[in-house]
Amino acid sequence: MNTTPQPDPRDRPARLTVGVVGAGRVGPALAASLQLAGHRPVAVSGVSDASRRRAAALLPDVPLMRPAEVLQRAELVLLTVPDDALPGLVTGLAETGAVRPGQLLAHTSGRYGARVLDPALRAGALPLALHPAMTFTGTPVDVQRLAGCSFGVTAPEELRLAAEALVIEMGGEPEWIAEDKRPLYHAALALGANHLVTLVAQSMELLRTAGVEAPDRMLGPLLGASLDNALRSGDAALTGPVARGDAGTVAAHIVELRAHAPQAVAGYLAMARATADRALDHGLLKAELAEDLLGVLADGTDGGNGTDGGDRPAPEDRTDGTDGTDRIAGTDGGDRPAPEDRTDGIAGTDGTDRVAGTDGSDNGDGTDGTDGTGGDDR
Repeated sequence: MNTTPQPDPRDRPARLTVGVVGAGRVGPALAASLQLAGHRPVAVSGVSDASRRRAAALLPDVPLMRPAEVLQRAELVLLTVPDDALPGLVTGLAETGAVRPGQLLAHTSGRYGARVLDPALRAGALPLALHPAMTFTGTPVDVQRLAGCSFGVTAPEELRLAAEALVIEMGGEPEWIAEDKRPLYHAALALGANHLVTLVAQSMELLRTAGVEAPDRMLGPLLGASLDNALRSGDAALTGPVARGDAGTVAAHIVELRAHAPQAVAGYLAMARATADRALDHGLLKAELAEDLLGVLADGTDGGNGTDGGDRPAPEDRTDGTDGTDRIAGTDGGDRPAPEDRTDGIAGTDGTDRVAGTDGSDNGDGTDGTDGTGGDDR
């Protein structure tokens, strides 16, 4: 055991002054972790009562200011606002002359890389995209959770070492993400983290309806083991009636969901189809069992009862073919174009007010969670 007295972080010379624009769940936690590494938070912006409480809890004695004033004080500025607010925020800061040459400007959006900071780059700023792949609570526990947390890092090549060093100082592990891969990277995290919360919440509601008094206690060990198995083994960890091809059981599930939780049917069917696809691809679901299963799922999509899952002819004219090995594809609404990146809708008409009015932090938790990075009270 090392008994050598460790220096108090407050006694180290501060290497950077740090400002936070958007006191949502993420910004104050990151600034607090940088403070532990010897940097000095000097200003934070936040409008809502929740933002102010968070800032007071995680960054005591750090003054609340308008975004432009935060940039005046800080050498490193963390832009921790919701994704949709970020382009307008950056443009507003640049147009009003708030950005200073040589200033490090780091956003925490998972969706965007460094290019969203181009207006600030033209004003002389040094752009960094540092996205913590973690959900945030807005409490001091977040600072501890940053230990070992992966960060999606994107920056110009000449700033790569600086970006990775900041992540390491926050206790994280840098993972380099190419600029053009940021949307895919972010979609992957949202699929795994945000949708997991929805699935778990729905499962708990159904268990309560079934009479289970402590659904969280029942699900905890099961979900913990499933997550561990999935991270270790990937698709080999698939289990359950879909992976086994138990069409009758799946049909019974659909009947019960239609009766007791019709809002959960669409999600169940979508996940069952995705599970069947993966189980087929990896040889877990036998082709001879897949046809009936896919028939049940097709009937479920059409609103049929499909109560027996027994020997039925394969539905004709399905988009998946009739041999039971082709998956039901294209039933999820198709490939719709993503909404265009909007930079409007920011309050105010001049550059400063586009930034300041609501600080952009009170619309969501951005990591953004995973998603959820940046923003608070959505």
